[in-house]
Amino acid sequence: MQRAITTQIGALALGSMLFFAAAAVAQTSDAGHDHSHGHDHAHEHKDAAQEAIHNGYFEDDQVRDRPLSDWQGDWQSVYPYLRDGTLDPVMAHKAEHGDKTAEEYRAYYEAGYKTDVDRITIEGDRVSFRSGDAVVSGQYAGDGHEILTYAKGNRGVRYVFRKTAGDEAAPQFIQFSDHRIAPEKADHYHLYWGDDRAALLQEVTNWPTYYPASLDGAQILAEMMAH
Repeated sequence: MQRAITTQIGALALGSMLFFAAAAVAQTSDAGHDHSHGHDHAHEHKDAAQEAIHNGYFEDDQVRDRPLSDWQGDWQSVYPYLRDGTLDPVMAHKAEHGDKTAEEYRAYYEAGYKTDVDRITIEGDRVSFRSGDAVVSGQYAGDGHEILTYAKGNRGVRYVFRKTAGDEAAPQFIQFSDHRIAPEKADHYHLYWGDDRAALLQEVTNWPTYYPASLDGAQILAEMMAH
């Protein structure tokens, strides 16, 4: 952030998301069995659709604008947990299933998570950024969304908000990415901020990531490992 808070502009979100899961209740009658089967089929279809969206595969007409209230709350950066080793098991897990070593994944997330904004609070239309003892705030209004296409062929949605009032040092634009494409409360997110709306959309290597401030390191680790 310029002036009072300096940080790299964030970008692409690669973090994880919650999915819905439920077991169908076994029925003894033929009619009950048919109903249960239909429920399972519909639920599996919903899960598949949610997973496709999470992975960046969706149609333009599925995307909806979202209110700032989707990101209301008190949020903490996960960058300190990467640096102190709390998230090492996540890197090891990724190495077991991915194409990089744990050290390579850690370097990738070091670049992605890096930020000096350790806390963000969102109340109504006011967004406050804390870096150590310094805090700047601004009031923000919706400025639409942008659909981005990535090198792998998948896509993502950035939800854009423009500053309407507040501290001069607060960024002119903030952009959220959390793998969702329609109104829904976020459980974590990646945030990009700066004074150039178009330039923010080009940033894909640094994506400061925030989880609820109520969680400790072990709980954030558990969330990441579960998804």
